[in-house]
Amino acid sequence: MRALKSHIGEALPPEMVIRLYDGMCRVDVTGQAKGPSGSVSREQFTLAMSHLLKGNSKEKSLMILKMVSATGGAVKAREIQKFTEDLVGAVAHVLTHRQELRGWTQKKALGPPPRVRVLAAQLFSEMKLADGKKLLGPQHLDCDCDPAVIEDWVYRVHLVPTFLSVVIHRGFLLQSSLNLATLVPQREVDRGQEFESVLDVLSVIYVNSHLPRERQHRWHLLFSSKLHGHSFAQLCGRIPRQGPCVLLLEDCDGHVFGGFASCSWAIKPQFQGDDRCFLFSISPRMAVHTCTGYNDHYMYLNQGQQTIPNGLGMGGQHNYFGLWIDVDFGKGHSKAKPTCTTYNSPQLSAQEDFRFEKMEVWAVGDPPQTESAASKKSVLDSNPEAQVVLLMSGHTRHSDGLREVPDQE
Repeated sequence: MRALKSHIGEALPPEMVIRLYDGMCRVDVTGQAKGPSGSVSREQFTLAMSHLLKGNSKEKSLMILKMVSATGGAVKAREIQKFTEDLVGAVAHVLTHRQELRGWTQKKALGPPPRVRVLAAQLFSEMKLADGKKLLGPQHLDCDCDPAVIEDWVYRVHLVPTFLSVVIHRGFLLQSSLNLATLVPQREVDRGQEFESVLDVLSVIYVNSHLPRERQHRWHLLFSSKLHGHSFAQLCGRIPRQGPCVLLLEDCDGHVFGGFASCSWAIKPQFQGDDRCFLFSISPRMAVHTCTGYNDHYMYLNQGQQTIPNGLGMGGQHNYFGLWIDVDFGKGHSKAKPTCTTYNSPQLSAQEDFRFEKMEVWAVGDPPQTESAASKKSVLDSNPEAQVVLLMSGHTRHSDGLREVPDQE
């Protein structure tokens, strides 16, 4: 244990170091061990690391069981709940310690930060018991979770094995090819526009894990009510034609929620987007709500109309959106009785009609090509009708030979 602590230093929390040590001690290299060894042999260390880093779902789940209990059999659900909190806390800790937050923050707090518990609760809630039921409340914490239940959980909930890998790679500083770029996106804001986001690194990791993979490496700030003011006109001036983006807000009761827009916003009276869009909540609980297929009311953005709503909406229908930001900026609603028809989401805000002061919109992935860059048209070709008129009137096009040399492919 002393050697392990010495090697890891302060990169991992003490509770995770103890779990790793206990798990290694309980590895049975020969298949004949009658209990945990008093120390970790080289063979035990190698086999444990191999299972945690390169093992299949069964091998990883067995290592989790060894890190949780010495019995090797079923464990109580509350033991897995505590392990999940320790795992999420260790990820936040090691990313902070290794300075790999990529521009995001991890808010300091006495005891486990609230977002650690919220994300751990979300991951834990995805576990299914042998009868297929999810662990939905305190009444299930004394249920037994056998190895098959843990294996199924590790297989389905990909952040669990990913977090194990991060803890091992960054805790032990392994020289390997683990790439954090799609786990923690690079946070980009324009020069002079630094501000404290309502998101911390764990919230970003959770939302980012549900984005299309090609959108996971970069988040660039388009709009912040802190920086750009409480203005729907500013919002409409900054988010159209910027590609897919994540929008989120914090209502005046502390609920944090938002949505992913799968394509560029456009100001128009029609619904837009596709079935890659989703709504999500961050606080007081984390959840993602994907499309039901019931309708195609994914995204809506409009202003200056007399007969139809002016504002930004996602899901539901006019005047009854799953998420609505009114043109009277600072007001909105989230209506769901019992759920939004488009996304099957519950009411996301504390109150059905809510007020908010904090809103952010982040472009995700690489920026879209501008129309001029995509078409590579010369300015000489921008108005062919005018060219025809000039030629018919006898004017010569003196600048025809002055075109830019096209880029070499």
